[in-house]
Amino acid sequence: MSAKFAEHAVVPDVIDQAPAAVAEVSWSSGVKCELGNVLTPTAVKDVPTVTWPAEDGAFYTVIMTDPDAPSRQNPKAREWRHWLVVNVRGNDISKGLLVAPYVGSGPPKDTGLHRYCFLVYKQPGEIQYQDPILKRDFNGRASTKARDVAAKYNLGDPVAGNFFQAEWDDYVPQLMKELSS
Repeated sequence: MSAKFAEHAVVPDVIDQAPAAVAEVSWSSGVKCELGNVLTPTAVKDVPTVTWPAEDGAFYTVIMTDPDAPSRQNPKAREWRHWLVVNVRGNDISKGLLVAPYVGSGPPKDTGLHRYCFLVYKQPGEIQYQDPILKRDFNGRASTKARDVAAKYNLGDPVAGNFFQAEWDDYVPQLMKELSS
């Protein structure tokens, strides 16, 4: 697994070391995240199911981030936060605190493949989240690094992770319209 994170430069672009466990990520469209496979924005538009080897009673933070905003060649908005949930007990994301509602991949046209990284951090306990709670729009999502969240809330390195790649498809204009309204 660490070889895939290094091959696709998730280490060091997003995290310092690959997590020990794979986070299983799948969508109702039938696709799965498989350590760098290519998926379409259309296939990942809905909230995925994410599971990992969770400890009973432990709290976790789940982050989905795109380090390639607006493009891998020019990542001036690195990272773009697609999803953030804190205080997830075990694998039950639905009962965590939704800080940034899920936004599927939406890379701009002609920017090539973007990496979409799912990172799961074990929290030292329940945390008091102190940053703004986001809406499902563009505000507050650009230039928000997973490393900064991990440092601020004393999360350490991720315990599980996965990632896929995607580039523009016909669904992206619809997504941009939804996020702009």
